[in-house]
Order: sequence, then C-alpha cells, then structure tokens
Amino acid sequence: MSSLSERKARLIVHGDQPYNAEPPLGRLRASYRTSVQDFYVRSHGDLPALDLKIWRLTVDGGADTTLEFSLPDLRNRFPEFTVTATMQCAGNRRADMRAVAPVSGDPWEAGAIGTAEWTGVRLGDVLREAGIAEGMDLHVAFESHDTVEGHPYGASIPLAKALAPETLLAYAMNGEALLPEHGFPVRAVVPGFAGVRSPKWLRRLIVQDHPSNNPIQAGDYKLYPPHVTAETADPTQGHTIDLMPLNAAICEPAREAALKAGVTQVRGYAVAGDRAVVCVDVSGNGGRSWVQADLEHQAGSPFAWTFWSVELDLPPGEHELAVRAWDAAGQTQPALPDDTWNHKGYLCTCWHRVRISVT
Repeated sequence: MSSLSERKARLIVHGDQPYNAEPPLGRLRASYRTSVQDFYVRSHGDLPALDLKIWRLTVDGGADTTLEFSLPDLRNRFPEFTVTATMQCAGNRRADMRAVAPVSGDPWEAGAIGTAEWTGVRLGDVLREAGIAEGMDLHVAFESHDTVEGHPYGASIPLAKALAPETLLAYAMNGEALLPEHGFPVRAVVPGFAGVRSPKWLRRLIVQDHPSNNPIQAGDYKLYPPHVTAETADPTQGHTIDLMPLNAAICEPAREAALKAGVTQVRGYAVAGDRAVVCVDVSGNGGRSWVQADLEHQAGSPFAWTFWSVELDLPPGEHELAVRAWDAAGQTQPALPDDTWNHKGYLCTCWHRVRISVT
C-alpha cells in the first residue's frame, strides 16, 4: 500500500492540518466504487495513530450496561454485512457558493463525495447486545480518538437511524482494512446522512436521551437562512444537517476544457440521499434546452449514487454545460447558488455548470 504522502499527491489538498482533500473529478467518475486512494478525506483535527492490539470500543447502552469490544470481538460476535453507500461532506460544492459571496470552510469543488463497499457489523446488533430500550426517543452519541480544538470529536444520530439495517460499524472499505485517513480501525457508516455523522476512529458509543453536546453536533453543521451571519448565528435555531439533499455534478469534461467540435461525451454523478434518482437532464447551452442522460445505478443499493452520461453535439464556440437531477419525489435542483446561499456554504445543490471552449 502506498504511503500517506503518496496518496496525498493524488488528491487536491485543501489543508494539511487538518488534512482535507478531494480527487480530480475525472478520476472520481472513473469507477462506480471509488478507489480508497481517490476517496475524499475530511478531517476536523489530527489523524490519530492507533494500535489495533490495544484499541477497544466502549458501548454504553444507557441501561447500566457497558460493554467493551476489540476488533476481533466485533468480527467474532456479530454477523458481517457489506453495504454499498455514498459518503458526502455537507460542504461538497462549497466553491460554487463561495463564488456568490464569502463563506467559511474548505473550498470543496464537487469531489467531496465517494462511494464504497463498506464492510463491518450492524450498529443495531451491537446496541441490542448492550441492552438498549428500543422505541424510545433516544440518540446514539459517538466519541472518537481524534481531537478538535482540545476536545474529542463527537456527533450523534437518532436511535432509529442507528438501528436501521444499513448503518454499520465498518472496519473495511472495498474489501480492505480502512486506511488511517479513513478511520482505521473502525468507523461509523450512516448511509444517506452527511459524512459528519459517520465518525472515524471510534472509541465510545453512548445511548442517551438527547443529541450529543459535542461542539461538532451542538454548534456546527447547521443550516441557516441567507440573512444569518457568523456573528448572528444561533446554533439552537439552525437546522441540524442529517439527510443529504438531491445533487448532481459534471465530472467530464473538466472546467475550461478545450474540445474539438462534434460529439462530446458528458459524464457525472447524481445522488439523492435515501431516495432514487429518476432522471438527469444535461444542457449544452446553460439551461436553455435539455437532453436526458442515460443512468447507471447498482440494484439493491438505495444509498449509492447514480452515474449518468450523455453525448452532446457541440458546435464551435464557448459553451456552458449544466446538469440537474430529479428524484423519486419529483424534486429537482435550484438553478443558481444564490438561491440557497448560506454563510457556512453547506448543501450547495444548484445546477452544476462547466464552461468549455470548442474549436
């Protein structure tokens, strides 16, 4: 396996401390399952170096039952499952909002997303072993080994999602042990939810009657109206980002590409959280007219993205390609980033536009 520095060299690095990076979009579109070396990396703090021999996961079921598991314990005591699911940062495509007005956070293009086969044990199986009381309005709080501004990373999800069959404690990605930057030895995988709810480097799970008080959960990853600023934002009034919305992006051709006149293949991805993508429209003239793309989706994987492709016959000149998707609820995407701009730059879902020149 390549070194971390070699893997970094493959990606567009937005920061080293913390380490945040995304792949070039053409490489992202090369395979339905994203190579682990081309999978985006979102870190909030340090990359912890953990020793598997002494690593343990503590599980507090909230009913005076606390259990501790090594990785062999998880493997031997619970059935193994594999789920093909897309992981996406809530800040994916933030660069498009940044073009409207300043926003905070890394300037992600459309590559803060990837799809993998995640293998592990169902979180629900582990929680039931710890004696949780189902049917109650409870939450599962995660605590990780990485530290963010002096405190452990933490987030939480509702118990109902924790018990859903697709939610895993994963120890493998595309059939291989997790890389350090992807959460070795064990991470949560919460399909359909923003990546922030799938913590890496887990060390503790707690079932409790309220969401996590950790600053990542209580103060960050909130959606605000456009008039709210960093100075006026009240986290208790912001919408907590869990489910991810409908989105689509053009991966090929690249922005500012110079192409020859004639038929050009345009390819990309679309994703709709826990809903199906039913249609993708592509325009070669900025949205004045549209053609429908062919769709590629893996059967039995409702939380995985949809690949799309279409051929456009483009005459010489400057062209603005655009894409919009439709989901099973009949929803589509806003035309402009101005429509959903917020000071954190979260959930940019406007038409993805790529300018190219044709000679």
